[in-house]
Amino acid sequence: MSEGTELGRFLRARRGQLRPQDVGLRAGTGVRRTPGLRREELATLAGVSVDYYTRIERGREARPSPAVVAALGESLRLSGEALHRLHELVALAAGRPPAQSPNPSRTVRESVRILLETVRPAPAYVVSRTNDLLAANRPGLRLFTGITDWPWEHRNLTRYMFLHPMGRKLYRDWEQMAAHSAGHLRAVAGADPDLPDLARLVGELLLKSPEFARLWERYDVQERGGGQKHFRHPEVGSLCLSFDVMTISRTDGQRLVTYQAPPGTPDHDAMQLLDMASPEETGLPEGRGRRGPGPSGRSGGP
Repeated sequence: MSEGTELGRFLRARRGQLRPQDVGLRAGTGVRRTPGLRREELATLAGVSVDYYTRIERGREARPSPAVVAALGESLRLSGEALHRLHELVALAAGRPPAQSPNPSRTVRESVRILLETVRPAPAYVVSRTNDLLAANRPGLRLFTGITDWPWEHRNLTRYMFLHPMGRKLYRDWEQMAAHSAGHLRAVAGADPDLPDLARLVGELLLKSPEFARLWERYDVQERGGGQKHFRHPEVGSLCLSFDVMTISRTDGQRLVTYQAPPGTPDHDAMQLLDMASPEETGLPEGRGRRGPGPSGRSGGP
């Protein structure tokens, strides 16, 4: 994985996910030594020589023309965030890296903390650009059962999903949720690949979670602004909640996530049950969701 450039690794990963028949080519006879499109097949589709494409993939050609980049994106069937990622990596390969962001603040504004309490019994929380859990109301914290086993500085929702014993059990469609979570970190990496907090988290997950490593190497880029999540909560049972994600202005990428369910439904009843926990039960510090010392149980993170 140390060979070549990030652009080359991205191109190899994306062509590895396409079959010849996906792009209108014949699969041919015989056993293919590697999955996906061969270099010569992608080069033909993009209208460039095999030698030129190989130089791009191996990092020997750092400034492909906009027409070539567009042709590669179209040939690889890229769109949305994935296509945007291709252009970001081309800029990086050409020596035009995006400006580095400072270390993000973990302070959540008081007005946002008040909002978290206002929406109860709806679960709500604030996460950083890398999904660190910065603040939460009681149902929002209790939704992620077992996360209070970790002190506040270790409470990261992607870490929870891949490394906490309850992370896989909580989500009914864990594979899909895990892919979205890894895809979000890929999107963050595309915007600024050298973020210290991102590097630490990804390094830990690559080391400890084979599932995360597999998803990370797919180079899928995904951002979610809302939708539905299905939970299998050990205390309140099955619940399906709609959610929205809102970027908080004047922060280093903090996002407010809120959940909801129609009043009078079993999902809303379950949501209300989540709100019936005391601060001692959730590990949430007293007050309006302020950060505080970790619980007196397990003192270490994953």
